[in-house]
Amino acid sequence: MTIYEISGGDTAWVLAAAALVLLMTPGLAMFYGGMVRANSTLNMIMMSFVTMGTVGVLWVLYGYGLAFGDSVGHLGLIGNPVPMLGLEAAMGPDAVVGTVPTLAFVGFQAAFAIIAVALVSGAVADRMTFASWIAFTVIWATLVYFPAAHWVFAFDGAAAEHGGWIANSVKAIDFAGGTAIHINAGIAALVMAIVLKPRIGFGSKPMRPHNMTIVMLGAGLLWFGWFGFNAGSALGANATAGHAWVTTLVATSAAMLAWLATERIRDGHFTSLGAASGVVAGLVAITPACAAVTPMGAIVIGLAAGVLCALAVGLKFKFGFDDSLDVVGVHLVGGLTGTLLIGLLASDKAPNAVNGLFYGGGFSQLLAQAIGAFSVLGYSALMTLAIGLVLKLVMKVRVTPQAELDGIDLAEHAEAGYDLSNIRYTSYRVTQRLVIPAEEKPLEEVKA
Repeated sequence: MTIYEISGGDTAWVLAAAALVLLMTPGLAMFYGGMVRANSTLNMIMMSFVTMGTVGVLWVLYGYGLAFGDSVGHLGLIGNPVPMLGLEAAMGPDAVVGTVPTLAFVGFQAAFAIIAVALVSGAVADRMTFASWIAFTVIWATLVYFPAAHWVFAFDGAAAEHGGWIANSVKAIDFAGGTAIHINAGIAALVMAIVLKPRIGFGSKPMRPHNMTIVMLGAGLLWFGWFGFNAGSALGANATAGHAWVTTLVATSAAMLAWLATERIRDGHFTSLGAASGVVAGLVAITPACAAVTPMGAIVIGLAAGVLCALAVGLKFKFGFDDSLDVVGVHLVGGLTGTLLIGLLASDKAPNAVNGLFYGGGFSQLLAQAIGAFSVLGYSALMTLAIGLVLKLVMKVRVTPQAELDGIDLAEHAEAGYDLSNIRYTSYRVTQRLVIPAEEKPLEEVKA
């Protein structure tokens, strides 16, 4: 492993970016929490927050070693966790990744691992028991995310001498996680939605977001944090980070506009949910490509993602899988869009210095992108199916029908997201005062 001198500026940027990425998980909690019914919002938020607990601990115990340790047998399939158990080997002045201390890199990648797992929760909203979700986060992170991260993110000679097969043999470009995170979580969400089966009333009863204000706040936090996600992946305060920042901005802007235009043509309205969803779709799509395309290429990726993801979210009604919060339509489709379009739109003027088909590079990069994307997709689908079926055999994975109808906040957490106890009384008093302003009802009569 090549040792570089630690840069204070690069280290400061990576630590700041790590904090931005970690903020994305509470942002995701708000985004998802506002999209469910009012009596399930705490459960939805808690699914993201508990993932910060489980995956955060696993990352220190053995997750980092599985993802970024030397490949076992040099095959590029999984890292050797033993030297990095507990991260003691990542400490000290000689522990460096690029120009930053290894522990700074560990923290940055920990935030990636957390949100990758949390994303899946949107597909199982309103019906999965909290205990089974906790078990899922532990098993899925260990068996699916950590290996996929090794394949895609572990470059030879960076954190370890020998890294993953997609990064080093296939040479697919995934600058910040379109394959390892969004395609991975998106296909897992589809599988878990099928395993759990639809919610009661899916397709026949409206299940609208209960609080679009919270949804928009969550989308804003995600957009803010995503600059750490993408620009932070440069691992330095440099030109690559600046390029990723700009492409992230413009692709997301274009995707939001494209989603709004699509729903205006299709449904006749511009909606705030469409704007928020378009923002996330654009962020997802540009993530793998932010250092591979020019700003103009980023606009094309954003426009494509906005249209395709807006159309894809309706597929759940056509095919009957209850992806509660459109993880499949946004993250799987958006991740595939951005990953594959690298093979067409990559430019050697961008930091990755690779030409795609439209820039004279031939089909080689497109083939590499397809191999990387569909390898992770297939592996994640099979492993998630196995995990979901085993969980169904050994524990209760779905709440009771009554708890599902009443909302699972009380059943799973003995708490409510909103105190509605005084709403009826207050409304009655206001009504009485509007109708008979001179009359003040006795308290006993009002309560009656």
